[in-house]
Amino acid sequence: MHEKSLASRVIGYVVSLLLTLTAFLIVGRPALFSLEMRTATIAILVLAVVQAIVQSVCFLHVLSEKGPRWNLIIFVSTISMILVIIVFSIWIMGHLDYNMMPSMH
Repeated sequence: MHEKSLASRVIGYVVSLLLTLTAFLIVGRPALFSLEMRTATIAILVLAVVQAIVQSVCFLHVLSEKGPRWNLIIFVSTISMILVIIVFSIWIMGHLDYNMMPSMH
């Protein structure tokens, strides 16, 4: 194993632990951060995105590939499809909630 690869993995491991611990503390000990529910949710989502980026760069070495960038292109399109599915599922569920419970709104 190359020293550069080992250093990247150690840095990725430490950063991943810190991000996970921060998300855990936001949920487990909310008094430490005194965030509103919406702000805490957004903070956890941001931490999840940063965690995905750190793991992609440090463990999957997505950006350090030599040669054609086909793996990166496939990776980005897969992430895009997953995001489209998640966003539209949330959008559909929101509209279903609104349309199925008219007396509540």
